[in-house]
This record gives sequence, structure tokens and C-alpha cells, in this order.
Amino acid sequence: MSMQQLARILEIGAENPPPTNATPDMMRAWLDEVTSYLPVAENVKIKRVKCGPCEGDLILPKGGDDSRLIIFYHGGGFVFGSSRTHRVIASNLARAAGSATLVPDYRLAPENPAPAAHNDAFAVYKWALSQGYTPGSVALSGDSGGGNLALATAVHAKEAGLALPSSLTLASPWLDFAKEGASHWKVPDDPVISTELLNLLTSCYLCVGDHKSPKVTPFYSDFTGLPPTLVHVGSWERLHDDSITVVARMKAVGVAAELKIFDGMFHGWQLYAPMLDDGMASIEEFAAFIRAHQV
Repeated sequence: MSMQQLARILEIGAENPPPTNATPDMMRAWLDEVTSYLPVAENVKIKRVKCGPCEGDLILPKGGDDSRLIIFYHGGGFVFGSSRTHRVIASNLARAAGSATLVPDYRLAPENPAPAAHNDAFAVYKWALSQGYTPGSVALSGDSGGGNLALATAVHAKEAGLALPSSLTLASPWLDFAKEGASHWKVPDDPVISTELLNLLTSCYLCVGDHKSPKVTPFYSDFTGLPPTLVHVGSWERLHDDSITVVARMKAVGVAAELKIFDGMFHGWQLYAPMLDDGMASIEEFAAFIRAHQV
């Protein structure tokens, strides 16, 4: 990891920080702006498709196998983010995996509070199966809130008696709404997620709902029988313990779960993959993991 690269990205972020006392619309406009200059992977085609209750971007790399599908749920705390803001991650994931990649634009809060995003995420998986994709050819992935949705979709599929996807790859999943993990309180200098931002996102999506409800987080679910899972998290982020705890719980019930901690990385570092070696390394490792388990 290049410290010069990391320092430059932090400088850029300091020049355009998230707005203070932000409304959801302000946060959406801010993320649209900061991701607008990031280049997508070369030699990929992107088209809009209807995928169950949502529309989304379907990305196919040149020479890729369109019989295999990665469903990538974008992050943004269930309040902001979109298929467009996460094209850097999704397009490079498609390129590296040689697989079609779908990024659904699920409903966002506060206009659509819990469990709207979770319901949409599960519906997209069912849609993929209805389109002829075999479960073994489908992988679920996501970052932050999208990591929550990917894991929740697999749990929901298991509980519904559906065949499960081939693998899960989760980047800094946001799971611990109750803030029981020590990192929620012991990383005061997190450069991306402040306490105020996390509180805003939580209130927008959960309103006054149960912070441990299976409708909004799979953190407390029975993970028995879930597919192989790879989780990446940075050492410098408030959600650090969410990843550590969920992998430990998965391993405890026999899931082939792996955790990799990227030293010095902050939340969402994969968004800067074209500028940050560790960002591209994370995406490449996710792609290799997915390729190893798709059939």
C-alpha cells in the first residue's frame, strides 16, 4: 500500500468533505459529485435493465461469461449511493471476475424506510433465479449497507427454502446497528463515518424500529449452511468490529468464512481503486474468490 496514495486521497476528501447537518438529498448530491470523476474499468458494456422491483446497471466485460452473475449491492447507508456512484467497484469486479455484474438501484430511505431495501435485495435475487441463472452461477456482494443486504439476502433465501448463491463477498458490511462493537466507540478519528452521520443513516432507515430486528440486519441470524464468504475491512474504520464479529459467528457454525483486514484503510476505500493499490487489490481478491466458487 502506497502511503502517498492514501495521503493524496485523504487530501482530496478534506477538500470536499460531507456536508454538515446534511439532509439525505445533500448527501446524495455530495456522493454523486465525489464519485463522478472516478473512471470505470475499460472494455465493459453497461446497460439499464429491469430486475424485479428495481432497475439497475448490468455490466458485462469484454469476453466475459454472461451465464455467471454477480449481484453487487451498493453501499450508502440505505440513504444514498446508486449503481452510478459504485461503478468503479462494480465494473472492476466484473472485469476481474469475467462475469456479468448487476447493481440494482433498490429503494432508499427515508422515503422508503426499513425493510424496503432488504425486500428489494431479496426480490432481485429471486428475479435472477427466475431468469435462468443457476444458484451456483450467482454470487452476492456488497459494500457497507450493501454488504448487509448481500448477507441478509442469503439468510432470507435459506429461511425461504431457496437454493443459495455460490459465495458472498462483503466489504466493510454495516451490521451492528445497536453499536455493541467496541470500534463504534473507539475509532473517534474515522475519516469517513462520523457518529453524527451514522446516527443520521440509522434514524432514516430504522426510524424508531428495533436495531436488532432480522428485518434490518442479519447480524444475529443463524448462519448455518451459508455459502463460502470473504469479508474485507479496513483497520481505520468505525465498522471494523462488525466484520470481525460476523466472521467469528459464521465460523462458529461451520461456514467457510475468511476475514482480511487492510492495514490503514478507511471505510469505502475500494471506491478509490483506480488511485489506490489496496482498493484494486480488494476488488481483485473478491473476484478471485467468486471465480473459485461459481459453477
